Amino acid sequence: MDHSLLLHVLGAGVVLPPLLLFALLGLATLVARPLSERASAIWTETAVVTGLIAAVSILVLMLVTGVRHVPIEFGDWVAIPQEHFHFHFKLVFDRLSVPFAILTFVLVGTVGAFANRYLHREPGYNRYFLLFAVFLLGMILASLAGTIEVLFLGWELVGLSSALLVAFLHDRTAPVRNGQRVWSIYRVADAAFLIAAIVMHHSTGAGDFEGLMGSGPWPEGTAALSSQQALVIGALLLIAAAGKSALLPFSGWLPRAMEGPTPSSAIFYGALSVHLGAFLLLRVSPVIELSIWLSSAVVILGLASAVFGAIAARVQSDVKSALAFASLTQVGIITAEIGLGLRYIALIHIIGHACLRTLQLLRAPSLLQDYHTLENAVGGRLHRPEHIGPSWLPPRLSLAIYRFALERGSLDAVLDTYIVAPFIAALRWCDRQECRWTALLSGETEGAHAQPLAIEEEQT
Repeated sequence: MDHSLLLHVLGAGVVLPPLLLFALLGLATLVARPLSERASAIWTETAVVTGLIAAVSILVLMLVTGVRHVPIEFGDWVAIPQEHFHFHFKLVFDRLSVPFAILTFVLVGTVGAFANRYLHREPGYNRYFLLFAVFLLGMILASLAGTIEVLFLGWELVGLSSALLVAFLHDRTAPVRNGQRVWSIYRVADAAFLIAAIVMHHSTGAGDFEGLMGSGPWPEGTAALSSQQALVIGALLLIAAAGKSALLPFSGWLPRAMEGPTPSSAIFYGALSVHLGAFLLLRVSPVIELSIWLSSAVVILGLASAVFGAIAARVQSDVKSALAFASLTQVGIITAEIGLGLRYIALIHIIGHACLRTLQLLRAPSLLQDYHTLENAVGGRLHRPEHIGPSWLPPRLSLAIYRFALERGSLDAVLDTYIVAPFIAALRWCDRQECRWTALLSGETEGAHAQPLAIEEEQT
């Protein structure tokens, strides 16, 4: 069999199992005939193992044959010639996408096996695995995307499943509010992503990464943009990556996301979803290299996020929040590595950190139980250090840093004051102007339309 044909067959074997798993679980839920726990676990395991075998086979075949770049075309799904726009569905298997896809299958399979026992006899068992299938499909599409539209499709599936699983325990108030907060931050990142896609289409005439990065395989491609175009597109994608990976100033949603079940916290915010922003920056790293200002911004944002995460992780009172900020520290360092052009180091860092953080989040509940069991056996508390943090800092400065970390930088309040409040004020002003014009055109008095609005604003 021809190597090219075999690679295409194996490529279909990577994408089809997550898609079929999502279709099976989704249709079973839609017709109100959900699968049993055993059936859901078996089908999930089958899809993950099949996709993993296909992905590993592609990696081996690429290493044996020396092929470094395998595009698979599915044609244009949407084409508007007058607007110079087309939705071209294309997947790419290269040195970046194949390791990330393998990492996705390995960690999703591990966490799926853990969740099968962790959520045993839970009322939302089938709902969890349906959203789990959506997440798996989104991660595979985002990993293998050859165009910015396909990457955005996977990006959206990951964001939707993440927010819904944060609010998984919807009978409580806190998970629902935190899930809404996560979804709101994702909307900001998605808006920046969409604007970047539009600018990219106007700049290169297409959303294909090959048209943006040239014909060279990753990471050797050279972006076909000017430094000004690279700065605009790269800055928008940096905002999108910051929102998805909880970099400053969007870091406040990361501890909120820990309201979800432990398996989703491990796979989303400790392993895969939190690294998706860094993956985006790795994919467009040739664009970052074209602008020294953009590269500097990536490094500064990464280092600032790493420092903030390291400080905040040391004062958290619960283990999941501490691990969340520890993840932020590593993601910040990975982002700085991308800005410095250390692409392979960043990719290896992502793989190692994702595996370690998944283990820590899955092990944390039983580890705490073991710790308490050991204290009970000893008959008292284990030795703990009296001073936490550097003793060489002045007491006032140390106290100020401690309060800053304890309040998590007040990032949520900063976003509400300087981003959310101006938008709400602008929209209310537009609403008032619309009421005035409506009253003028209808010949009615303005007060009749303004009164319900005032009541609504007061209730809000």
